[in-house]
Amino acid sequence: MECWSILLEKEYLNFSIAHFLIFPDGSQERLHGHNYRIRAEIHCALSEFGLVIDFNKIKPILRQICDEMDQHFVIPGEHRVLTYNERPDGVMEVKYLESYYAAPVGDCIVLPLNNISVENLSCWLANELLNRIAEQLPDVKVLELTLSTEESPGQRGVYRYRAD
Repeated sequence: MECWSILLEKEYLNFSIAHFLIFPDGSQERLHGHNYRIRAEIHCALSEFGLVIDFNKIKPILRQICDEMDQHFVIPGEHRVLTYNERPDGVMEVKYLESYYAAPVGDCIVLPLNNISVENLSCWLANELLNRIAEQLPDVKVLELTLSTEESPGQRGVYRYRAD
C-alpha cells in the first residue's frame, strides 16, 4: 500500500500558555508557562494534481489554531476536582484544593480536558485541526494525522489519529 504525507514544522507554529499540571496523587505544579511548538504530519490520498494537501491552504489553519491559543491561561474544564466559574464582573475564578486563581475571562481558555498535559494538548489540537480541515477543505480525506506538542526542546507529547 502506498502512502503520502506532508510534514509541517514551521517556526510560527507556536503559542505560549500558562497552566498547571495536576499529578495522580493530587499534588500540582505551580502556575507557569511554556512556549509550545507544534508539528503535524498529515497523510491523505494523493490528488490527481500530485498533492496531499496544498501547503497554502493548511498552513493558515494551523497558524490560526496557534494564534487562538497564544497568551492564555488554559484551564482543564473536565478535571473531577478543579472548579472554575465566570463571575459577572468578567473574572474567571479557578479553584483546585487550596489553590485559587483569578484572571480576566478574556485571558482564559477552558478546554474539554481533564489535565493540561502535552499529551492532552496534542489530542485536542489534532482534533481541532481535523474538524477545521473537514469544514474548510471538505474534499480532503485525512487518513492519518500525527500531531506533537513540544513544551521544551526534546520533550513533547504525540497524538496519532487513524481513519477507520
